[in-house]
Amino acid sequence: MITISAIRHFPLSEDAALCSDQTLELRIRTRAGEALKVFCYYGDRVSVIDPIPVEEVEMERIGCDGVNDIYGVRIQSPYTRICYYFGLCEKTPEGLSAMTYYSEHGFDPQPIKDRTQFFQYPYLRREDLPSAPDWAKDTVLYHIFPDSFADKRGGLENREFEILGEDGEVSCAKHGGTLKGVTENLPYIKDLGMNCIYLNPVFRSASCHKYDTIDYMEIDPCLGTKDDLVNLVEQAHELGIRVILDGVFNHSGSGFAPFVDVLSKGEASEYADWFYQLRFPLEFQDPPNYEAFAYVKEMPKLNTGNPKVQNYCCEVGRYWIREAGIDGWRLDVANEVDHDFWRAFRKAVRKEKKDALLIAEIWEDATNWLMGDQFDSSMNYQFADICREFFAKESITAEVFDQRINRMYFRYCSATAGVQMNFLDTHDVPRFLEYCKGDLQKMELAAAFLMLFPGIPSVFYGDELGVRGRTEDEYRQIMPWNRKKPRLFAVYRDLAKLRGEKEILRRGTFRSLWTDEAFAKMGEELMKNKKGYGFFRELDGHRVIALFNAGDEPISFSYPKNIEPSLWYGSSVDCIGAGSFAVVGID
Repeated sequence: MITISAIRHFPLSEDAALCSDQTLELRIRTRAGEALKVFCYYGDRVSVIDPIPVEEVEMERIGCDGVNDIYGVRIQSPYTRICYYFGLCEKTPEGLSAMTYYSEHGFDPQPIKDRTQFFQYPYLRREDLPSAPDWAKDTVLYHIFPDSFADKRGGLENREFEILGEDGEVSCAKHGGTLKGVTENLPYIKDLGMNCIYLNPVFRSASCHKYDTIDYMEIDPCLGTKDDLVNLVEQAHELGIRVILDGVFNHSGSGFAPFVDVLSKGEASEYADWFYQLRFPLEFQDPPNYEAFAYVKEMPKLNTGNPKVQNYCCEVGRYWIREAGIDGWRLDVANEVDHDFWRAFRKAVRKEKKDALLIAEIWEDATNWLMGDQFDSSMNYQFADICREFFAKESITAEVFDQRINRMYFRYCSATAGVQMNFLDTHDVPRFLEYCKGDLQKMELAAAFLMLFPGIPSVFYGDELGVRGRTEDEYRQIMPWNRKKPRLFAVYRDLAKLRGEKEILRRGTFRSLWTDEAFAKMGEELMKNKKGYGFFRELDGHRVIALFNAGDEPISFSYPKNIEPSLWYGSSVDCIGAGSFAVVGID
């Protein structure tokens, strides 16, 4: 029996999304484990023929999240207006069961005739395509915490100091990294295979982390000058490396001139409405009596619904693109800022630079921010969590890992999933190698998964050298420039190079190995020890397989007949050693 209550499809969502102005991606979810055949019937929603002619196409099972099987199909159609419904039948020992049809009006034993009852995709408009810049798909990010990185080529003096501004505000450095230091080490970043740098905040701030902005239009003097940033971007561009800055518009620092004015004048300040839900008299203490980031009194929350604040921040976004030539923004605490602000910010930035990339810091599902009108991408903390459980802690099996990866990937349409900012760690969480308890082989496996999975892989500075750290001071430690490069460095470098050479590894979609019936036996052989895993990347009818063995014993397996595997990376196409991985072409 087909479990009707488990069937799910939401039109105009990740279940029905444009891939191009002539290609529509459709998905439907059914109860996991039920042996079904699923079909899609579609036609021209404004056809002059009634009932409208429909074309039948069989959908493929493309994933399973442990609760639902996910079926998908891509329709390339001459129609600009599409309506569609689904048909499902069960595979039994006696053959196929009777068909059940599913449309906007629910379930029916007969094919749907009335087009008004079909699911509708009103118009395939190119303006509704996911609008991440094309270069995002080819990006490998190198994430730098400026204070901890470098002040010269291959080194950092590691000195703590303060600089007093003319306005009496103090800027602090903990380790003394500079923008010039980043520039001096661009050849290192290039050699590692990275083609984009994401810098944590560089604007004038009180702290060494720079998330408490004093002046959005000035570079922090501890890090350098505006000219230093301009030079960094210019030299990076010459090497084919883009640069993304960190924008903090949810809150400012307490030294931000408008907030200083409010602290001085109270309700009489012309900037009183620049901040969110102030209560007078202000109590500048811990915790404050006004809205702030995480109850930090030095980080008062901006009122981004105020047009004056919105215009100011939008000008900041435009200014640094115009003046320094940066390529995009990572935006802090994006889910605590109103949506209209981000829509305005996107329009302003894209007017200045049509292919600027916008990445949201959102730790959970970011669907509401990834509808095409606000952000292109978000920081994928769920990716890091799942990898930590499987590769580092070994607390879940390959089957559970696969289910969680599928749930994560298929929460977005494939175009959006393909530009998510994936990572193992950042400046806000312990280093991944710490969870591995220093086991570099585990780290290598996780790094390989990061580099081969769809999305924008992001490498936090020093990960490639085996940096560990659980506390904030530890995971933001100075770059160990004098450390001998471990094999891990080569894993990142070699797979970055392989991504650059193979378009399928940059732009191909994801599919678990076992979802293809021809590869089901191979998938079983790979996962029988509960530590083996594999997935396809697919592009234009071509396929490549990424294979991983997180266990302690080698895993051998066989390929379907007529498949001639070719080794792209690793030591063998049909045996993966303990703690190893391989990349195999199967065309």
